[in-house]
Amino acid sequence: MQQLDLSSLLTRFKEPETLKMAKMGRELRAKGFDITDLSLGEPDFDTPQHIKIAAIEAIQQNYSHYTPVAGFLDLRQAICEKLHRDNSLHYTPEQIVVGTGAKQCIANLVLALVDAGDEVIIPMPYWVTYSEIVKLAGGIPVLVKTKMENGFKITADELQANISSRTKLFMFSSPCNPTGAVYSEQELKLLAAVFEKQEHVYIMSDEIYEFINYSGKHFSIAQFESIKNRTIVINGLSKGYAMTGWRLGYLAAPMEIAKACDKIQGQFTSATCSITQRAAIAALSGDMQPTKMMIEAFKNRKDLVMDLISQIPGMICSDPPGAFYVFPEVKSFFGKKTVEEELISNADELCMYLLNKAHVSTVTGSAFGEPDCIRISFANNIENIKTGFGKIKSALASLK
Repeated sequence: MQQLDLSSLLTRFKEPETLKMAKMGRELRAKGFDITDLSLGEPDFDTPQHIKIAAIEAIQQNYSHYTPVAGFLDLRQAICEKLHRDNSLHYTPEQIVVGTGAKQCIANLVLALVDAGDEVIIPMPYWVTYSEIVKLAGGIPVLVKTKMENGFKITADELQANISSRTKLFMFSSPCNPTGAVYSEQELKLLAAVFEKQEHVYIMSDEIYEFINYSGKHFSIAQFESIKNRTIVINGLSKGYAMTGWRLGYLAAPMEIAKACDKIQGQFTSATCSITQRAAIAALSGDMQPTKMMIEAFKNRKDLVMDLISQIPGMICSDPPGAFYVFPEVKSFFGKKTVEEELISNADELCMYLLNKAHVSTVTGSAFGEPDCIRISFANNIENIKTGFGKIKSALASLK
C-alpha cells in the first residue's frame, strides 16, 4: 500500500497529552477495567437549569440559522457587561469575538499575531496547547521555568530576562492550568511594568478559570491601562458554568486584533452554535448561585486532596489557590521498580504505571513543561477521589 503523503504541518505539534490519557482510560474501561479518571479538566457538574431552559427556548424560537462570525450582538454585549461587572474592564461589542471554545480563541489570536520565527514567551508549567499552537503558526516557544517555591509563577525579572527583539507575544493563565497558580494584583503590576517598556510585546491573559479561585478576588492584567491596547483576554463558559460540551469561548481585544481574529475564524469555522450562544446570554447575565456552589464543592475537594497527598510519602505538593488540579512533584519515585522489575524512569512512565497498575488516569507533567510532576484533577466526586488516591497510594507503596 502506498504511504500517505501527509502535510509536514502535522510534524510541528503533538497530540494533547490530556486527551491522550483520557482516551487510553476509556479504552481500558471498555475492556472491563475499573478506571478512576483523575486526568480531565472538566467539571463533573451538570449545566445549571436556567441555562438549559434558555437553550430549549432558543430551539423553540428557531434560533437555527447562521449567526455573525463573531457571535450575536446581544451576546457580545452581555460579555462586555460581564467584563465590566466582574473585572472593571471596558470593551465594546466590536472588540469581542466568540469562538468554539476558548481553545479556538487562543488559536485565532496566535494565528493573527505570530509569524514564522517570532518568539512567544510561555511560563512553565503551562497548558499543553499553548506551545503547540505557537509551533503550528511557525513561531518559537520560549519556555521559562518557574519554581514551586514561587508558586509556579513567573517573576518580573524572569520575564525581562527572556524578552528579545523577536518576542511577539506572552501567554499565561491565572488561575493556571496545571498548577492552580493565581497571580495577585501586585504580581501583575510588576509584570505590567516590564511590558510598559517593551512596546513590541503583546499579552495573552487566559482567564478561563476565573471563578474557580480560592484566594479571593480575581485580577486581570488587562486592568492596567498602559498595556491594555496590547492585552487580549481569553475566557469562556466551560469551567465556571459547567458547559464544556457546549463549546463557547470568547476573547476581548483591541479593535484591530479582534477584526483579525474574526477574519481568521471566518475561514475556519465561522460562528459557534447559535443555540449555545443564546444559552450563553443566560449564563453570563443569570443566577451565579450554581457556580458558587460548584466552587465551594471544589474547595472542599481540594482540602481533601491535600490531606490525601500528605499521606503519600515522597509526593510533594503546594496548595493550589485556583483551578481544580494539584501538581505534585513525584521525582522521588523515579529510579524505582515495579514488582515486575520494570523501571520507573520519569513522570511519563509513572503515569502509565498508575494507569495500568492502579487503574487511575493522571497526566504527566512533561506535557506541561515540568517533567518532575504529574497533574491530578479533582473535578470528580468525593467517593471517586478517595478511591483514586487510595489506589495511587497503594501502587506507589509497592514500588521498590
